[in-house]
Amino acid sequence: MSQSVLDRTAEHIGESAHQASRATSAVADTIKDGVGVVRRVAKQGGDVAEEFLVDTTQRIQRHPVLTVATTFAVGFAAGALIGWMIKRK
Repeated sequence: MSQSVLDRTAEHIGESAHQASRATSAVADTIKDGVGVVRRVAKQGGDVAEEFLVDTTQRIQRHPVLTVATTFAVGFAAGALIGWMIKRK
């Protein structure tokens, strides 16, 4: 009788260990997939930033006067806003 209890306990422990092993493997696979996704997103983000920089450089080279005027207007507006905020206090 005690032998059958020990056998069932051993089987139960073995089955639990097998389930834990499968769960750990599934978690490791999920983490590996997540790392792959993060790498792809980082690469795509870098590509988009590089493309934006190239486009901006080309736009500045094609329209230098407009670029200088826009920069002046933005700087003037920012200065006026900061001055107004300081004066208000």
